[in-house]
Amino acid sequence: MEDIARLKKQAALKALTFVEDDMLLGLGTGSTTAFFIDALGAALREGRLQGIRGVPTSEATAARARELGIPLVSLSQVEYLDLAVDGADEVDPQWNLIKGLGRALLREKIVEIHARRFLVIVDDSKLVQRLGRGPLPVEIVPFEAEATVRWLNTLDCQADFWYEEDGSRVVTDNGNYLALCRFPEGIADAYALARALADRPGVVEHGLFLDMATGVISAGRDGVRVLERER
Repeated sequence: MEDIARLKKQAALKALTFVEDDMLLGLGTGSTTAFFIDALGAALREGRLQGIRGVPTSEATAARARELGIPLVSLSQVEYLDLAVDGADEVDPQWNLIKGLGRALLREKIVEIHARRFLVIVDDSKLVQRLGRGPLPVEIVPFEAEATVRWLNTLDCQADFWYEEDGSRVVTDNGNYLALCRFPEGIADAYALARALADRPGVVEHGLFLDMATGVISAGRDGVRVLERER
């Protein structure tokens, strides 16, 4: 675990080198992004960066940013973000992602779709040949949630509510439930699945982030790799 944490921190520190003064940043959620936010706060305190403003993707990220003195704004106050930085649960060779195990997929997608550049920071264990190695989180409304989960099970997956350790259902910052969909053979067609989920009443959002990432920073035992699409 210490080795994974070290790699996450390496990817996060590399992402910080893409941040310039006066940028508007999308601040992701999760264990890898936490290293980035901590490093960003330190850079502001030490005067290595200035004029930064961030849009947080969760209440936890907002609280941590305030503790570190990172100025925050909302999307209603800006037209676009210069850069968004966030982690991912899975990254395929086309840089399509599964996100949401940090419980913030809806807010992450809302924020990151406004970014001119979206850098994904991961350790090499998150790189997959096909999405669906792990669960796909899906955010659903509480009304008749059992019926929505029943429908999710028709999508060639095994779906159930995400539960806390005490047996209660996981609730997002938006007051919705999260379901976890497991695909024994992986996701055959991520685009078709995304369309089906988007069209279903009761599904608020899903953890498939397709064609959104403009770059991936991946840290492994052989070092840190930076891949960016041509701008």
